[in-house]
This record gives sequence, C-alpha cells and structure tokens, in this order.
Amino acid sequence: MSKKQIISDKDFGKIHFVVRRSARNITMRVKEDGLHVTTPPYRSITALLEAIAPFRERLRNVCSEVKPKPFDLNFSIEAECFRLKLETSPLKNFTVSMRDETVVIACPAHADFTTDRVQTLVKNAVIRAMRKKAEEYLPPLVQYWSSLFDLPYNKVTISKARSRWGSCSSKRDISLSFYLMLLPAHLMDYVILHELAHTREMNHGPKFWELLNQLTDGKALALRKELRMHRPVF
Repeated sequence: MSKKQIISDKDFGKIHFVVRRSARNITMRVKEDGLHVTTPPYRSITALLEAIAPFRERLRNVCSEVKPKPFDLNFSIEAECFRLKLETSPLKNFTVSMRDETVVIACPAHADFTTDRVQTLVKNAVIRAMRKKAEEYLPPLVQYWSSLFDLPYNKVTISKARSRWGSCSSKRDISLSFYLMLLPAHLMDYVILHELAHTREMNHGPKFWELLNQLTDGKALALRKELRMHRPVF
C-alpha cells in the first residue's frame, strides 16, 4: 500500500513523495519529471525536506544529466539500426522523409527552437519515425530468433515504454519498446532473447538464466550489465 504526494521545488521542478509501509529508509531517485522520494510512514514533508537538504547539490548534478537536452538543428541519432537528423527547409511546415537510410526532419528556417511548440513538434516527429521503424524492424527479428531457437510466441506489439525495454505475458505476447531502436544491435538481440526465454520460463529463476545463457553463448549477465548503462535520451 502506498500514498503519493507531489510538491513544487526550485531545484527539481517537482518532488514526488511516495509513502510505503514496507520502506525502512528514505530513498531518493532523480527522474526526468523530478525527484522521487520513497519514505516510511509518519514522516512530515518538513522532515523529508530536511533529510533531502544535505544531498541537494549532488542530486542537482544528477538532475542535469538525466533531464533531456532541448532539440535543435544539431540533434541527431546515429544508432546502429536507426539514424535520424534535422535540417533547415525553405518550406513553411515540418516534413519527414527518408534519405539514404536516414530519417530527415526538415524544419522551417523560421522555426524557433526555444518555444515549447517547436520542441513538441520535433519530439513527436522523432517518436513517430522511431515507432514506424521499430514496427518494421523488430517483429521480423523476433520471428528470426524464435525460429532459430524453437521458442514460439503469440504476437509482438510495439510500445512507448521508457522504464522497460520489453515484456512477455503468460499468453506469450511479447511487447517491445520502440526505444530499442536506440540500442546497439547485440543489445537489441539480447532484449528479444530475454523475452523469448520467458515463453519457456516465466520467471527470473536459475532455469531462466541457464536458458538465456544458452541463447547468448554464456553472456547473459554481461549483456544485462551492459544494457543497464543505456537509457532513452528523450
């Protein structure tokens, strides 16, 4: 059972307080939407702010790293399986096209990147392009690994999840985040094999990791560690 409360803050924009009866200590985690604080019951907001105070400078530094940078004409994606860039255009509207396997977002020369409107337009264009590529690229890749290792599944859906790369339901339905397109190909394969392994072992017990090790030439834990170094950048 948990209770949530959100307050405004000059350093983090918002502080999200979550009260959990099972919590033994106060924990703090910076996310894009602010500082998230998990606390045991019966702590006042004043007491929690006092607990945060000694860590504010360090948390502010983390916040600057986590918060995505605004889009501008220098923004580009040079992932192994997905490339995108922005360029100026004489047209009055934003347009999206494909050129030499690269998604090109053409921006009107007068576009003001300091405005929320333009930031939202560009972000939505990038997300649509990435989702479209993921819908074309990922399902055949799942089918390939499924056939190779005889791990049948029901269906594949593409999601916008940011907190998890993929999931597998008890019905063997696999969901993959379109943010997978930002990963190196070998980590993309690892996520897919991880979810396919769940079609046989619906847990993270020893048998699951034994199977995933077989699928990844004994590199399951090393690949999991490498994957944790990656996160969506916007």
